Amino acid sequence: MSHSVLLLPGDYIGQEIVPEAEKVLARVCELYDLDISTDYALIGGAAYDAEGDPLPPSTLEKARAADAIVLGAVGGPAYDHLDRDLRPEKGLLRIRSELGLFGNLRPAIMYPQLVDASSLKPELVSGLDILIVRELTGGIYFGQPRGIRRLENGEREGFNTYVYSESEIRRIARMAFELAQKRGGRVCSVDKANVLEATVLWREVVTELAADYPGVELEHMYVDNAAMQLVRAPKQFDVIVTGNMFGDILSDAAAMLTGSIGMLPSASLNESGQGIYEPCHGSAPDIAGQGKANPLATILSVAMMLRYSLACPAGADCIEAAVGQVLDQGLRTPDIAGSGVASVSTSQMGDAVVSALQKS
Repeated sequence: MSHSVLLLPGDYIGQEIVPEAEKVLARVCELYDLDISTDYALIGGAAYDAEGDPLPPSTLEKARAADAIVLGAVGGPAYDHLDRDLRPEKGLLRIRSELGLFGNLRPAIMYPQLVDASSLKPELVSGLDILIVRELTGGIYFGQPRGIRRLENGEREGFNTYVYSESEIRRIARMAFELAQKRGGRVCSVDKANVLEATVLWREVVTELAADYPGVELEHMYVDNAAMQLVRAPKQFDVIVTGNMFGDILSDAAAMLTGSIGMLPSASLNESGQGIYEPCHGSAPDIAGQGKANPLATILSVAMMLRYSLACPAGADCIEAAVGQVLDQGLRTPDIAGSGVASVSTSQMGDAVVSALQKS
């Protein structure tokens, strides 16, 4: 079966890390005799610079036609002066919404080779393997009405709407339960049901759905406690499911438990299995063009793509094993090198992963 993959480098280090992921994908195609075609398009600030739109119609058309998408990163200070609707991040939000990418999977995995890079004690993070399932197309980031208005007394007031429908909650919770069945069999649903009515409904719907998954243990936790528990005893978690805003915050906190956000991939999926695969980190303008960016999160995102959208789990396992082998060899980009440790460049790290790829 043939597949098509759209590559969206985006801005700053996105231009450097996506080509490394493409090299890895090409080698996996050779090893497993996969028929995967690739194409490039613009998104974010690069798209605004070229076409005055952070998500041009041509990019969206290509995205709709692709089986999967690999994204680098969008945004940066050069675009902060733009109207909100023209900023790079709007392009990312729009493509997620247009493709119906409701489920964001963000693993936080502690590679044993990097345990000393974590800010937590080794005994707290050794063996860490958390999967955060974040609802991505609803909640306060998309709720209406929203805006900034001027009150009668002349004072300005900003307002947003936190809203979730029952069907949106059930859809993301079902994804979390089904993933937990293949992992440790535990789901922690994170909300703020003691304060927010939208999350009162969230808790009710998740609890109702749990009856369909008797083999999965369900726990509820308020988001403030969840944040504390992530840094107190993170290995208590298996699958965390939560809404858009809480998931955004908690997944970044969980990412840093592993020593570097530059190591962590993500997947954003719709109901047909189409997805955008991207590293959890941002565009890092301060190191762009210097060969310092860590491509491993993007490469590991390709592994997730092969597993979840392109039906090639063996290829995914192959990439993950190669990354582990490269780390065993002591190769490090600056973000994971540590003080006094020699580092390799972005392209050198990509080449090393390609060389380590072996068909199992």
